[in-house]
Amino acid sequence: MLFIKKILLNIKAFLKWLLPDWIFEKLYHGIFWPLLGVILYRNPSKKIKIIGVTGTNGKTTVVHLATHILEGAGLHVASLSSLRFKINKKEWKNMLKMTMPGRLKMQKFLRQAVNAGCEYVVMEVTSEGIKQNRHKHIEFNTAVFTNLTPEHIESHGGFDNYRDTKGKFFALPHEVSIVNADDEAAEYFLNFEVTRKIAYSLKQEYENDNYQTVIPSDTSYDSNGLSLKIDGVLFNMSLLSEFNAYNALAAVCVALSCNLELQDIAKYVKTFPGVSGRLERVIGEPFNVFVDYAHTPDAFEKVYKTIKAFSEGRLIGVFGAAGGGRDKWKRPEFAKIVEKYCDEVIITDEDPYSEDPQDILKDIEKGFSGKLKYEKILDRRKAINRALQIAEDGDSILITGKGAEPLMMTKNGPIDWDDRKIVREEFAKVYF
Repeated sequence: MLFIKKILLNIKAFLKWLLPDWIFEKLYHGIFWPLLGVILYRNPSKKIKIIGVTGTNGKTTVVHLATHILEGAGLHVASLSSLRFKINKKEWKNMLKMTMPGRLKMQKFLRQAVNAGCEYVVMEVTSEGIKQNRHKHIEFNTAVFTNLTPEHIESHGGFDNYRDTKGKFFALPHEVSIVNADDEAAEYFLNFEVTRKIAYSLKQEYENDNYQTVIPSDTSYDSNGLSLKIDGVLFNMSLLSEFNAYNALAAVCVALSCNLELQDIAKYVKTFPGVSGRLERVIGEPFNVFVDYAHTPDAFEKVYKTIKAFSEGRLIGVFGAAGGGRDKWKRPEFAKIVEKYCDEVIITDEDPYSEDPQDILKDIEKGFSGKLKYEKILDRRKAINRALQIAEDGDSILITGKGAEPLMMTKNGPIDWDDRKIVREEFAKVYF
């Protein structure tokens, strides 16, 4: 293995010396590595149906719910998300700090799924992954689009470039496109030519005779979950909020594209336990504590609005922002959003990487108007402890940014982390 690695490094050094940078990047990262993965692992995507889910928010929930439904139907399924890798019943955490693995790891995972007898792979497809050619030489059967809101704008050089990067995924040959018709970018993604198109919507007035539509006749949600009625079939699930209604519809459409019946899909949806760290209630008494992965302004708006509507008392927010120069424009936007919904806020560390955490908090503070009382506590554990101390009966605490991520990225490297675990540990200190 060391011998092969040395050869690859020599090839890289030679090409870098020989070629202009832009040609080197295209040839080495865009062609050589993806092709090497296909050759080494014998093009596994030809032997399995692959369902790719892209969009700014909701990808993980759609992947996990679709996987749960297909498994409920007795199918052999593998899945890949920002949280986990799963092949049939074998499951392990995604510790890569990236949603889509590199080209070789991706092809290796697909080969393992094929060797394990899987019929389907359900996986997240990110714009960063597409940009880095991690989708190359994967033959997708189905492409799913959830939504599009500003994210990774700095690295993509603008919102249109961000959309067009996701468009490269839909431009790949595939049989089925599943699209959120209520998103402003829906027509862009529905315009790609495929054999079958399915559009889902929560708007009763939405109609289109050119492709299949899935529209609930009734939608309701409360603090216990949500209900959808589709073609007379009632879907009850423990997921919270309207945005999860969209995620559920996307997963239902995936199941329909795999020829499952609505009545069966509803049965499997009912047993879905939810996704770790996605609007997950960690503590329920004497107040609620929710943990969520929200790390974009759109996701922030939705989760804080949802919990505010359900909270009997005050809403206490705990959040930060990622470092490493990533989308700095979002930082003050987070402050503006929580100011609309929260009664008290604690801003704290998230994933500072090599950036000074104090500078990140200063950027966040620029978004506050002065109307809201907030505290700065850099140590995330102490910030969570403080929120637990000031919470009273009936209040709700919402901790956003990391969800169930197992690591926090600091200038000294990754450290073990899980907001849910920290909440339980600090709750025990405060109340027992």
